[in-house]
Amino acid sequence: MLKIGVMGLGNIAQKAYLPVMATMQDQYEFHLTTRNPEKRQQLAAEYGFTHTHADLDELIAAKPAAVFVHTPTATHAAIIKQLLLADINVYVDKPVSNDLQAVQALYDLAASRHLLLTCGFNRRFAPFNQQLKALPDKRYINAEKIRETGGQDPETAVFDLMIHTVDTGLYLLDEPLEATDGRIVTMPDGALGQGYFMAKTAHTQLQVVTDMYGGVNLEQTTVQGLTKRATVTDLNTITTLNTAQTQTTSFPDWTPTLEKRGFAPLTRAFLTAVATHGPNPVDPTSAITSHAVCRHLLSD
Repeated sequence: MLKIGVMGLGNIAQKAYLPVMATMQDQYEFHLTTRNPEKRQQLAAEYGFTHTHADLDELIAAKPAAVFVHTPTATHAAIIKQLLLADINVYVDKPVSNDLQAVQALYDLAASRHLLLTCGFNRRFAPFNQQLKALPDKRYINAEKIRETGGQDPETAVFDLMIHTVDTGLYLLDEPLEATDGRIVTMPDGALGQGYFMAKTAHTQLQVVTDMYGGVNLEQTTVQGLTKRATVTDLNTITTLNTAQTQTTSFPDWTPTLEKRGFAPLTRAFLTAVATHGPNPVDPTSAITSHAVCRHLLSD
């Protein structure tokens, strides 16, 4: 049975990953890692895990095939490098790093050692977003993320929030980028107000909008094709429109949130890739592009 490490047991690990992993213990042996002994004991008992470690060196000594990294962003680069040099595949929460050179160097290192470095862009795996991806003849894509009230500095907001919308928009494109543009608007106190990113391909125009002071919490992505228009709202519903017909589809009531939001499908896809030596479920070139767009937005 493959050993799979989990480094960092904070909010994202507890909400989005441990519940999924707990259902897969007949396939993989999970190793939880945190310096907090009370948290190790409590979470192991809650989910039925039996292997825990105090730090990264202990985890590496257990020789896992892969490690999920859920630590703060500032620690990602050093942890990922140490794992890759130990010949361990890595899954990491977005962003891989705020430093674009570090992102490129880590992906290069993973490639040179024939290892996976997978960034947790879960929205690519949300079932309704995958339906948007499957639409043919795309002409216009609009990806929006609206927050009721902001309060984050531009660096934090772009790499914590806007990167999801940027990545979703880029993922939905079916052709190479031909041109890009964007801008950041700050509030009087220096917090991010709005972020805009525009791109075009041979046939498609993309617009990404992040509004940190929109008076509502909303995530909405629209794809307009030659014969059909579809909109996904909050990853929970998809509305398709064509001539004289509108249809809105929701998930069945019992569908788990982590399935709707793509965390469960992405976790399974990564673990399958590790077990079968398959391709990276999140293409490295596309992941680097999403990081590069965010870095350039902040640098302009």
